Amino acid sequence: MLLESIDLIQFKNHLKTNLRFSPGINCIVGLNGSGKTNILDAIHYLSLTKSAVQSSDTLNISHDLDFFSIIGKFQVENKPLEVRCSFEAGKKKQIFQNGSPLPKTSDHVGMIPLVLIAPDDTELIKGGSEGRRKFFDGLLSQLDHGYLDQLIRYHHYLKQRNALLKQFADTGGRDLTLLGSYDQELIRLSVELAQKRKLLLDEMAPVLQEYYKKISSGLEQVSVNYETEALRPDFGAYFHSLRQKDLITKNSNAGIHKDDFDFQIGGHPIRKIGSQGQQKSFIIALKLAQFEIFEKSRGEKPLLLLDDIFDKLDDERIAKLMELVSQGNFGQIFLTDARPERSKTILAGLESEVFYFEVEKGVVKK
Repeated sequence: MLLESIDLIQFKNHLKTNLRFSPGINCIVGLNGSGKTNILDAIHYLSLTKSAVQSSDTLNISHDLDFFSIIGKFQVENKPLEVRCSFEAGKKKQIFQNGSPLPKTSDHVGMIPLVLIAPDDTELIKGGSEGRRKFFDGLLSQLDHGYLDQLIRYHHYLKQRNALLKQFADTGGRDLTLLGSYDQELIRLSVELAQKRKLLLDEMAPVLQEYYKKISSGLEQVSVNYETEALRPDFGAYFHSLRQKDLITKNSNAGIHKDDFDFQIGGHPIRKIGSQGQQKSFIIALKLAQFEIFEKSRGEKPLLLLDDIFDKLDDERIAKLMELVSQGNFGQIFLTDARPERSKTILAGLESEVFYFEVEKGVVKK
């Protein structure tokens, strides 16, 4: 997997930026707010058809303008692939592969696997269950397009069922036949999706533990405990037993949208007992485990994006991560740093080719 070049037009603060990348390490430096992270976000967009930062595509358009375009030229399985993502205010986003438009943006997800390690990743530990579900759903969606299709259908039926429950409350009428059809689909999809989540975690467990040991030099056992009702043998009966509660709350109270993933260290929740260093090591190990699973599944290394990690990690963890990089465990790497001298010092001992790009107010000096 290789990203050869990228063209940004009116994407955030990059009015017109063209970059050609090294197949090794690409270090993007600049002051905070200069636009270096926006380059990583554009790469993320080319992979997952959405920003890692903004939930609205409109917010990715340069100020006072009405569209943006991102073009990336890749080598995927030793074949050239040009990906173009464009969005105009008030219209649907468009994704093109080698000049041909895709009927659905979801058709592109998984074509260019990518792993992003970002400053706010510890929110996966500290934040709510929705963020953890999104992380694992995103991972599985890149691995298995069938999973993504099922997940889209699940959320469609969930939205329809919740709207129907609200309609019951507003009108006093009840179409239990229609409600039952939604119940059937949500039960079936919950079980199938939960089984895939469980299989992923079983595969990830030893890889997560190994990377945690390498990053932290710690002896603690780390794990992810999958909390779901969907794998209980009587899940269908359990789902139906909550119907009266659903009617009262106007919301579906069972299904995989209620799942959580408990990150543990030594058999206890890491959010409660883990030190800041242990939490950071856990998140990096989790992302590197994601990287290895992608590589095993695809037979080639995904892109690795490291956003301002030198600011967030202590010297020991930086040294451990760079040791892994120097061993050739990863392919093409994109990293950002606000301090060029620090980056050059840290990367100086690596054998990999390094390209440096300096960003100032959305303008790149190479």
